[in-house]
Amino acid sequence: MLRYLCVICVLMTATAAISAEYRGSDWPQWRGPSRDGISPEAGWLAQWDSQPPIAWRWQIGIGFASVAVADGRLYAMGNTNRPGQGYYETIHCLDAETGQTIWEHSYPARLVNKLHEGGPSSSPVVDGGRVYTLSKVGQAFCLDAATGKPVWDADLTQLLDIAVPEWGFTSSPLIDGPNVVFQAGATVALDRQTGKLVWKSPPRKPAYTTPAPLEVGGRRMLAVLHSEGLSIIDSSNGAELGFHSWETDYNTNATTPIIVGDRVFLSTGYNKGCALLRVGQDGKLQELYRNAQRGGTMSNHFNNSVLVGGHLYGFDGNSHNARNVELVCMEFDTGKVLWRHKGLGCGSLIAADGKLIVLSDDGRLVVVQAAPDGYKPLTDEAQVLGGKCWTSPVLSHGRVYCRNAKGDLVCVDLRPQG
Repeated sequence: MLRYLCVICVLMTATAAISAEYRGSDWPQWRGPSRDGISPEAGWLAQWDSQPPIAWRWQIGIGFASVAVADGRLYAMGNTNRPGQGYYETIHCLDAETGQTIWEHSYPARLVNKLHEGGPSSSPVVDGGRVYTLSKVGQAFCLDAATGKPVWDADLTQLLDIAVPEWGFTSSPLIDGPNVVFQAGATVALDRQTGKLVWKSPPRKPAYTTPAPLEVGGRRMLAVLHSEGLSIIDSSNGAELGFHSWETDYNTNATTPIIVGDRVFLSTGYNKGCALLRVGQDGKLQELYRNAQRGGTMSNHFNNSVLVGGHLYGFDGNSHNARNVELVCMEFDTGKVLWRHKGLGCGSLIAADGKLIVLSDDGRLVVVQAAPDGYKPLTDEAQVLGGKCWTSPVLSHGRVYCRNAKGDLVCVDLRPQG
């Protein structure tokens, strides 16, 4: 397996030191600490002249999984072809500052649907000294976060008696109280300590989404987007409380529902568009609006929008027609589109300190003011990666981590100096 480490400590010069007052935050799971694509960090360097400083680069193997960062360590996943042995997935634990390997855990895992590289698409989650992952072929792992030693593993294809979906298993693990939850057609809860099956929901067509927790009237539920629609599930026993049909032309949904109180926002690709729904205490769903007309909607193919100040920011359009995909600002309450910007392809974004950290689908990084009155870039577009970049960036402790499909992982150091 090819690996490389280069351009270390660009910021660490004799005349510049990182500000000791900067306070960062871990990014321990899919969509960040609050599962909304937003980092609480402020004061990072949101402007640069031409190119932001690159701290290190590393090769982790092909895939689309985002990274998790906790306690100074970064957890990532990728797949490599070992000569004479076949394909292996690897869970990497790296030093978040230097990129050097702390431990690795590898296991055989074939590529699923090589049309788009294949490789793992589920992002790790770190909680309680353990890291939880899901392979492309349905192997769930719980590892000791410090050492990488396996605590337990489970095969979702056997637990649920299902085949591997067309694009593999891509649901990121969700820690929900004593359980870890996955979407795999049926939604399944495993005891996070033992890996034993706790409950499974009624079966639905598998999608490529991650469950989102919500609470209405003191009742804990999960919003789970399947290929045929949205299910509201009782998180204590897996019972389906409500269902709302949401099908696309290609029978594929790949985004995580966005939760605000008792409201659930859906946005999916193939010109399906978006909708805002209200969840009752009984789990039943009421549609507040639906917006499906091209040019006046938010149709997220596989990367989620973020909600900042009552406005959604995200990419409208599909990857196979990336030239026409636009970054869109839309009112959350009404579905009204306020502005559109073309030129970043089918990219991805997160938010922090009222700003958007945007990665284009060809590896250009740019910081944009989250403003409802127009597209306002704060930086030049910086080419930090090449190749296909469909994975959301991550901000943690002043560093932005970006990866591409072939497994190049880059750390951009935006910590303030002083």
